Amino acid sequence: MRQIVLDTETTGLEPREGHRIIEIGCIEILDRRITRNSFHTYINPEREVDPGALEVHGIDNRFLRDKRRFAEVVGEFLEFIHGAELVIHNAAFDVGFLNHELKKMQHAVQDIHGVCSVLDTLELARRQHPGQKNSLDALCKRYSVDNSGREYHGALLDAQLLAEVYLAMTGGQAALVLDAQAAGASGAGAIKVRKLDRTGLTLVVPAASEAERAAHAAKLQEIAKASGAPALWPQEEP
Repeated sequence: MRQIVLDTETTGLEPREGHRIIEIGCIEILDRRITRNSFHTYINPEREVDPGALEVHGIDNRFLRDKRRFAEVVGEFLEFIHGAELVIHNAAFDVGFLNHELKKMQHAVQDIHGVCSVLDTLELARRQHPGQKNSLDALCKRYSVDNSGREYHGALLDAQLLAEVYLAMTGGQAALVLDAQAAGASGAGAIKVRKLDRTGLTLVVPAASEAERAAHAAKLQEIAKASGAPALWPQEEP
C-alpha cells in the first residue's frame, strides 16, 4: 500500500479570503515503511504572507519572490500523489487549500479526492485519545517522536514527524528489510537460497519421563489452586 504523508504551509488561515499555499511537503510510506521518496517545493503565492502566519512558519515574502507558482508545480505534485492514500493532520485545512488552488487555476482536477483517498490523523487521534491534546507536538511527545528541531513549522519536517507518529499510532513500522535483501536477488550482497537436502534425516522426538510427567501434573494443580479453576488443557495427550 502506498501512502503519502502531506503537509502544507500557507499565507494565512482562510482560502476564501484569498490566502494561498506557499509550501508543500510529502513523505512516502510504502507497505508501512518510510522510503526516501519525497516531494517538496516552495511556492510564490503572488500575495503577502500574513504576520500571524509568518510567526508560525517563518517563511517571508522575500524568500518566496523567486519561487515557482502553483500552476508550475501542480503537474509534478499530482503525479507524485496519484493513486495513493494521503495521510494529513487536520486534513480539512490542507485539502481545502489544495482544492482552492486547483479551482483557482481551473485545473482538470477540481477536487484532490479525485486522484487519491485521504486519511485524517487528527480524527484518528481524537478517537484513540478522547479528551486529550492531539496536536502534532502533543502526539510527538506521546509517541516519543523527537521534534526538538521544530523551531518553526515546515511542511517537509512536519510531514516527516507525522509519518513517524502515524506509524506509531497504528502499530509501529513494519519489519526492516535486510540490507542484503534490499540489494536485490542479482545485486552484490544478495541472499543466496540453498535447498536443504533431508535425505536420510531422522528426527528424534524424545518422550517425557515419568518424573517430568509428575512435575507437569503438579504444576497444573498449582495453577488450578492459584486461579480457582481447573486448567483448560488436558494433562495427558488423548
